[in-house]
Amino acid sequence: MVRVKRGKSAHKRRKNILKHTKGFRWGRKSKYALAKDAFKHAGRYAYRDRRTKKREIRKLWQIKINAGGKKQGLSYNKLIHGLKEKKIEIDRKILAQLAEKYPEIFEKIIEQVK
Repeated sequence: MVRVKRGKSAHKRRKNILKHTKGFRWGRKSKYALAKDAFKHAGRYAYRDRRTKKREIRKLWQIKINAGGKKQGLSYNKLIHGLKEKKIEIDRKILAQLAEKYPEIFEKIIEQVK
């Protein structure tokens, strides 16, 4: 039976894990067993938080739209309801940007909704 030498592939795998954990604290950046575990957890957190980020950003848009609407005397839910009734299709991201950076344009949109 021919002997299988795995030195190169194992070394490459370990080196790759340690490359990804560069910048981690304590032994998790230099000890393979700890680095492997830390890398696995980091991947899970990254996967989870890519989804959480979308929720957080949508919440922020809602807060900005609500603040802009309250200045004009209209709450968030009435503003969104009015937009749907008038068939004005502007998404929340654009509305939030208008409320924050261009309040005069946002005012005109609110006047159409009232």
